[in-house]
Amino acid sequence: MKRFVAEDSFWELFPEAEIGVVVAQGMKPASQVSEASAKELRRRLIQANEAADQHLTSNTISENEVVAVWREAYKAFKTKKGARSSVENLLKRVLKGNPVGSITPLVDMYNIISLKHALPVGGEDIDAMEGDIHLRITEGGDAFRALGDEEDSPTLEGELCYLDDAGAICRCWNWRDGQRTALTDDSEKAFLIIESVDPKRSCDLRTALDEMAEMVSEELGAQIFAKGIITRDDPEMVIDA
Repeated sequence: MKRFVAEDSFWELFPEAEIGVVVAQGMKPASQVSEASAKELRRRLIQANEAADQHLTSNTISENEVVAVWREAYKAFKTKKGARSSVENLLKRVLKGNPVGSITPLVDMYNIISLKHALPVGGEDIDAMEGDIHLRITEGGDAFRALGDEEDSPTLEGELCYLDDAGAICRCWNWRDGQRTALTDDSEKAFLIIESVDPKRSCDLRTALDEMAEMVSEELGAQIFAKGIITRDDPEMVIDA
């Protein structure tokens, strides 16, 4: 049995945070996704890029409320220089007129949700994880190699990370995913997360979570093993039997 646990060191910094989790199992490989489904996802991605505009009221990325809350959150823990929330990176592309394009069906899905709702969304391959996942402040030195990098970049002391027994799986909260547990075209089990630090957006988070679960089920034929919201009062969830 594998669990996801958000530890006390996280809640001490962000007592009102909420983390939506969808665990999808039995996903089709990308090669088996029908052209109709792939076309539908590309259409939704175009719409999501357009919908992201509603969250961008300023041409200065940091002045937009959905970004500003994450800029403030990232001041609460140690980060690698230049690290920003994943949602800021997506919205910045929209602001610059460089819309997010199609990558793979599963990645397209969480980019659709992230753009549409202006919330950070990520995913990991459960079968590639070792032991439970913990979200906590780290003592530093946890093994990590970011997607696309050729060298290791261990965690910093005081950094907030998702970790398993073998090291970090996502650094600086939701900034960069690692290669070891990254979702691939052949992943069968996905741990999908949507994060919020703004209590006013609790309803938005729940809507986004429902949409994610529905999309993964409909387009990838996945079974939803678990779906829920992690809070300070309910800080853990079973993610694999």
